[in-house]
Amino acid sequence: MSEDQKKQLEQQLWNIADTLRGKMDADEFRDYILGFIFYKYLSEKMEDYANDILAEDGLTYFQIVGTADEADYIEAIQEEAIEKLGYFLRPEELFSEVAKRGANSFILEDLTSILRSVEQTTMGHESEDDFVHLFEDLDLTSTKLGKTVDARNKLIVQVLNHLNNINFELKNHDRDVLGDAYEYLIGQFAAGAGKKAGEFYTPQQVSKILAKLVTVGKDKLKSVYDPTCGSGSLLLRVAKEVNEVSNFYGQELNRTTYNLARMNMIMHDVHYRKFDIKQDDTLEHPQHLDKRFEAIVANPPFSAKWSANDLFLSDDRYSQYGKLAPSSKADFAFVQHMIHHLDENGTMAIVLPHGVLFRGAAEGHIRKYLIEDRNYLDAVIGLPANIFYGTSIPTCVLVFKKCREDSDNVLFIDASNEFEKAKNQNYLTEANVQKIVDTYQSREAMEKYSHLASMAEIKENDYNLNIPRYVDTFEEEEPVDLDAVSAELQALEAEMATTDTTIAKFCDELGIAKPF
Repeated sequence: MSEDQKKQLEQQLWNIADTLRGKMDADEFRDYILGFIFYKYLSEKMEDYANDILAEDGLTYFQIVGTADEADYIEAIQEEAIEKLGYFLRPEELFSEVAKRGANSFILEDLTSILRSVEQTTMGHESEDDFVHLFEDLDLTSTKLGKTVDARNKLIVQVLNHLNNINFELKNHDRDVLGDAYEYLIGQFAAGAGKKAGEFYTPQQVSKILAKLVTVGKDKLKSVYDPTCGSGSLLLRVAKEVNEVSNFYGQELNRTTYNLARMNMIMHDVHYRKFDIKQDDTLEHPQHLDKRFEAIVANPPFSAKWSANDLFLSDDRYSQYGKLAPSSKADFAFVQHMIHHLDENGTMAIVLPHGVLFRGAAEGHIRKYLIEDRNYLDAVIGLPANIFYGTSIPTCVLVFKKCREDSDNVLFIDASNEFEKAKNQNYLTEANVQKIVDTYQSREAMEKYSHLASMAEIKENDYNLNIPRYVDTFEEEEPVDLDAVSAELQALEAEMATTDTTIAKFCDELGIAKPF
């Protein structure tokens, strides 16, 4: 598929969202549109798979309906589909069939039943955790879809028909084409969701930076983990930087966003056995404590609150530090959590507010321990302000490794002034991203951009990592020519005197008082 065709698909899908736009908040109609696209994807995947199985009998999935052997075919296909795809849909439950029925009949109850059925087919199977309650945010009884049942039915039929006119052509496209279009929609919704967007989406260029940093020198990863995975965009971005990722792991607090992350994984053709995403509070109730990961990426909520309960001082994630991150700012709690999960040969990159670089008390203690005792900090990268949805503050990326190749220094990069301006936000260009990654790889000191700080230098700064202490971006102003300024002032005075004379003359002619 060409880039133009890909953009056309993205625009077609976004145009369909217009059907619901204006009827409800962006984050609400997002759930309906993305949910229906996902249902259509599952249907086409199911139909293609069933057709492949039936090919040797010279039949298609729809052709077995009404035959004497229909029940036997359905049973056999269901068994194989649950094993291979993780779910099952009967021919009459496929998206295209429901959309057709909607032209002449009431389909809301039928549609609700089908979406629940998708989840139920996974019960007791390995894929259950990846599909359970996946469609719970598609409330087809909501009055936001229409005041009456008929009005709601009419609107849903309209949306399904629009989608039915688009052939996803799953067999003919690169597996990421539809997934990327889905990701595009998530990004578009994030752009219009204001502050809420930060809960589920990391801007693409920031995702790219983190993904490239944790995959330097690698073409395969055993595992990648995101403890605050949102819609899963960061995990999927890492996969684009290598040939293969064996397993994806994530945890997400928000239930709706957790559902979105699982859909996003499946839409990107990640097999249900290859991802394990959990829903719960990562700091308070971690779900993958026994695992270590080769790559870890995260864009956690900035300076979030957490309990900081003293019981955590005996938790393996925090016990060695002797202090906990303050309850009002969980930034370092996320760092400690990720360090605990990082494999010996792994790399982690996390986006944080600048306060983590210099705040004292418990945070200063943790920061010092990570640098002086553990020597895990590999790089500090300053990003521009106003590049995230929902906040305009400047941020930084901290890169950590347990086995560092350059253990006698820490790389500082100040990329805060390298960006382009858009209407409401700043954004990073491909060149901006590549410069950061190239500098990280080469660990090259560049005037007014990067600096290799020795451990002694960091200690001398009392483990304060504020970037201007290490990267001097001060620009000297041109010297002022005082003689020229004096001559300019004299010329202005003469000009003003001439003007005053002219005004006085006009006032005399008009017989009015002079203003001076």
